[in-house]
Amino acid sequence: MGDLFPERLETDRLELDALTAETIDPLTLYEIASHHEPAIDEITRYLTWNPHQTPKDSLEFIETVTADREDGEGAAYLIRPAEGEAGAGEIAGGAALDVDWERRRGTLGVWLRKRFWGRSYSGERAAALFELAFERLDLEVVGVTCHVDNEQSRRAIEKYVEAHGGTYEGLFRNELVYGDEPADVRRYSVTREEYEAATDGE
Repeated sequence: MGDLFPERLETDRLELDALTAETIDPLTLYEIASHHEPAIDEITRYLTWNPHQTPKDSLEFIETVTADREDGEGAAYLIRPAEGEAGAGEIAGGAALDVDWERRRGTLGVWLRKRFWGRSYSGERAAALFELAFERLDLEVVGVTCHVDNEQSRRAIEKYVEAHGGTYEGLFRNELVYGDEPADVRRYSVTREEYEAATDGE
């Protein structure tokens, strides 16, 4: 079922390549997802995963997302700036679209290395994944959450959700676990009808 998800997505400024055992090795991922990466604690502060402690953590992550892709349960992508962008070709972070087929619902995820913050890459990546979810996978709704204290992500999410006609659903108590602690999250969503109305003619 892996062919449900394209191996590459391209936007004006980004290239998203499937994160699989064929496209990245564990040691490369470990370098950017562990304490070898500057500011990794700041990067992962509001993420649901902790910095990788060993290369084995990175190997297991690659194996997990590769299996999910092959099973049709979701796709993870490596984010790289396109030619002409600062840092072109470097891995800037990762993106994901997880799919719940019974609910016809997708969930977005993203993380970026700190030096790639502030470029609106999150919104550009979201637009590509909305297109994938609604136009290729025929999903009915795509959701995204952020930690209640993550103001930077909240602003970015509100901007791209609004651009695609979406809605703020509300504050969900103890919805996700960050580290070892449950936390409140803000949740947003875009339906296919909202997406189509917002992108009509594009």
